[in-house]
Amino acid sequence: MFEPVIAPSGTLLGLLQRGRGDGTLHALTAPRAEALSALDHCVLNDPRHDWQVENRSLYYARLYLDLNGELDAVERHLFDPEDVLVTDDTRTGLALSVLGHLASYDRPDALRMLRRYARTGTNWAWALDELALRDDDAALRALAGPVLARFPADAEGEAALAAAVRDAFEPRPWRLWAEDPRPEIGARVRAAQERGSFDRWQRQMEPSGPRPGWSVRAVLDWAQEGLERGAALHVPAARCLSAVAGPEDRAEILDAARHGTDGARGTALRYLADVRDPDVLDLLEEAAQSPSAAVVDVAAETFERMRSAAAVQRARQWAGRPDALGAAAGRVLACRGGAEDSPLVLAALREAVRGQGPDAPTLWPLVDGAGRLGIGCAAPVLRHVYRETASSHLRGRAARALAATDPSFAAGFAVECLWDCEESTREVAARHAETGDARVAAQLRRLATDPAEEDDVQSAVRSRIGPDAPAV
Repeated sequence: MFEPVIAPSGTLLGLLQRGRGDGTLHALTAPRAEALSALDHCVLNDPRHDWQVENRSLYYARLYLDLNGELDAVERHLFDPEDVLVTDDTRTGLALSVLGHLASYDRPDALRMLRRYARTGTNWAWALDELALRDDDAALRALAGPVLARFPADAEGEAALAAAVRDAFEPRPWRLWAEDPRPEIGARVRAAQERGSFDRWQRQMEPSGPRPGWSVRAVLDWAQEGLERGAALHVPAARCLSAVAGPEDRAEILDAARHGTDGARGTALRYLADVRDPDVLDLLEEAAQSPSAAVVDVAAETFERMRSAAAVQRARQWAGRPDALGAAAGRVLACRGGAEDSPLVLAALREAVRGQGPDAPTLWPLVDGAGRLGIGCAAPVLRHVYRETASSHLRGRAARALAATDPSFAAGFAVECLWDCEESTREVAARHAETGDARVAAQLRRLATDPAEEDDVQSAVRSRIGPDAPAV
């Protein structure tokens, strides 16, 4: 899938792509045609960098409801001839998820579209999962014939059917179909269920894949062989070393950590960190100067995992270094440092934003650390990250950090966060948003009664508007 193109944060499209609460608020005041056009663009061109962890579907479904939006563009997208040519789930997954939420809000057009796509669409399994959560038994039973017709009645088709049954996210339709008295439906699904269970058991009993020999040298060689074929095995190889290495092997492992091949060196460093070897910090500093990017990355990753007091003390010395180990040191202090480390964490946060932008992966622990340490001077940087990042998860972390560092958060960003796409961000808003804003009270009541809202959000809302809470 191509990397999504994200519009500037000051535009309606950019706000909606990011899933910000201000996107909904701006869309409700913009010309309806313009708002629906931007909404359709987002749903048909998934803007998420990681669609497996970032939420947008409920956010977009609610906006369709608020705008009383038609689904013509979604229908054209789903049933376009391109659906046969582009089989990647990411082309239609977001649209199908939005339809699923709309169906739960009693939009019959969304339900009909999901049923039709489950019969004819390439990404039928996703549509079936959405229907499994929302449709009635009779409608699901009616889909058995069209779905099973996708699988030829030969060995290859039966194997594919067994895999589809085994890997189904929602098993309800398959269980209903297994009860069907027709042999071409019920008997076939039951056979597929049994075959899937047997395949799973067989994989567990007979694990495949390479395994190292039972010696330190064999493990180190295995790690290098994996690296040469593109597999980073230093983590499992270090676990293997823990099983085979004894005190008499320390010299060999230390030598591998200094002079070994890249795979062996990374494995040795990881193992020495896991057993808290007294020389590991010096070895990591040596490895950070390696000309091999693989060794440098393992050294930084390994150091960042260490939780000893010695590692935190060394992080104070390394913070500010212009290399991967210096960046890792800033993250270590953000996660495990004390109040005295606030200047170093703030400097690391500013440098990360300045050098890598508001979407840098290194920002996640640094943003959390700014909130954990209550670094008030970090609020301007956190507000910039909140506005500009395309990651809704990072924005949520910035919101939590702002709640701890920015006195203006409750009357500012917390208000828009009530409409955010991420439930964890809405929860933060429900606990902090200033109720003097008339929009806050209305949205809190909506979240409290919305059956699609997450329990944690509704618990936070009840803490603000429940019988023992101050009046909203």
